Amino acid sequence: MDAIAISSLALNIVLGLFILMYIFRIVMTWYPQIPLKQFPYSLITFPTEPLLFVLRKLIPPIGGIDISPVIGVGIFSLLREMLLGQQGILTMMQ
Repeated sequence: MDAIAISSLALNIVLGLFILMYIFRIVMTWYPQIPLKQFPYSLITFPTEPLLFVLRKLIPPIGGIDISPVIGVGIFSLLREMLLGQQGILTMMQ
């Protein structure tokens, strides 16, 4: 395996994990009583909160519904497709 293939694999795993964490974050917004700073939930909260903080500043909650995790999933899915998809930048370099 060359360096591009190894970096593509690592990037695919990292972006996939971020997408999964944002999906978990969407589910966690359905249960507002969840203590986000306690152990099992903090594994999802701390890596996702920096982007969600910025997104909440740009797009405030609409009618009391926070859509920032959905936008986070969209951003990471788009990034993954642009870099690693069938016509992605790193795929075309291989």
